Amino acid sequence: MGRRRWLILACGLAAQAATCSFLYGLPMLVPQLRAEYGISLAGAGAVVGAPAVGLILTLILWGAVADRRGERLVIASGILLSAALLLVAGRLHSVPALCAALAAAGAAGASVNAASGRVVLGWFAAHERGLAMGLRQTAQPLGVAIAAVALPPVANRYGVGDALLVPAGLCALVGVLVLLLVVDPPRGVRGALETAGSPYRVPTLWRLHAASTMLVVPQFAISGFSMAYLVDVRHWDTLAAGRVLFLGQVLGALGRIGAGLWSDRVASRLTPMRQLAVASTLVMLGVALGDRLHSPAVIVVLLLGAVITVADNGLAFTAVAEFAGSAWAGRALGAQNTAQNVASALTPPLLGGLIGAHGYGLGFLVGAACPLLAIGLTPVLAERRATTRQPEPAKA
Repeated sequence: MGRRRWLILACGLAAQAATCSFLYGLPMLVPQLRAEYGISLAGAGAVVGAPAVGLILTLILWGAVADRRGERLVIASGILLSAALLLVAGRLHSVPALCAALAAAGAAGASVNAASGRVVLGWFAAHERGLAMGLRQTAQPLGVAIAAVALPPVANRYGVGDALLVPAGLCALVGVLVLLLVVDPPRGVRGALETAGSPYRVPTLWRLHAASTMLVVPQFAISGFSMAYLVDVRHWDTLAAGRVLFLGQVLGALGRIGAGLWSDRVASRLTPMRQLAVASTLVMLGVALGDRLHSPAVIVVLLLGAVITVADNGLAFTAVAEFAGSAWAGRALGAQNTAQNVASALTPPLLGGLIGAHGYGLGFLVGAACPLLAIGLTPVLAERRATTRQPEPAKA
């Protein structure tokens, strides 16, 4: 496939960024939603959370379709359907109808999460797959950054409905590019644990899903509460806090790429993932201790946490795809996405309640306990014992 595989990867990254611009970027519209629709903060939260609900419900289904029908049509059809549903959502004036349309758009956009990882598995050799998946995983911060720059000014000038035209247009454009440029990888890439039956008959994938789900908690403890901590406890103004958090997001994206390169160099996904779990545990303990001691060093530790707690994400996805093999990768990645999105949806309200009752220190300690569990759950020995070697991607 030569250089074209990088073009295909770029299309997958663009598709993921386009869907992330509304899946995770709608919180940028909360002030305009409240003013335009006359709803409470909780009501606005329901609106911006609606796409994630749809996403969770259809990830495994899209993965099963990708396993049977291929990646190109799955990605393109899902993202183009998302574009159409966002256009519909932009013309609605009822909050329940808006939530329903956004949930449907999220359900359609789940196709990208489930299928684009299969493209990486199929077109990239094992020694470069970690870098490729790390690059793909930068799509989420890129999509949120696009939303942060584009959605508020459009909403302020023209309204929320017209602001939704931005992700709709992005999805439509990228959907056409996927149809024109993406080529399905050859079938038959065997996974490290692939057998005649389901890879879920052995515990490795179950443990990997559980470990990566535990690692979501510190990630969202940092991203969900750093702003409030800096403003409420450290008495920073929102502009200064926002700059620090923007820097953390940029460094976090670079950290995902670095982790992928690391895994390629050591020919292992799970050894670096376990070491990052150790680092996440230590950094969350450092944040809790810094809060307890009222130390200014807690700012540096928070910034470090913004990098470390997101770096493992691409490693887990790569490992899931490699263990499952081409016959099961779509469903396995769908299950991986489902578990992580459930954890990301539950962490802010549960941790927020704990912090509200007992303070930030205890909340950050809980954020340290979860990666501590992930250390033991990560199936490093199973990766080492795997004897089936995956063939190199076919050359076109």
